[in-house]
Amino acid sequence: MVINIRVVNKAKRNLVKEFAGGLKVYVTSAPEKGRANVAVINELSKYLKVKNYEINILSGQHSRNKVIEVPGKR
Repeated sequence: MVINIRVVNKAKRNLVKEFAGGLKVYVTSAPEKGRANVAVINELSKYLKVKNYEINILSGQHSRNKVIEVPGKR
């Protein structure tokens, strides 16, 4: 499954919400040295109930808008 996500950094708490174009992921981490991407993967793994290593960032490694892939999910 391929999902479009929008990341909001430096939020008050970690949270995943659905919106029209996909998912919006709020993380408390700053976008420094990949910390925000790690936090996004952790939150998505909890939300989608999959392991961390199953989530791949296909595009948007350094952007707020990301495309992720979760194999085996529909």
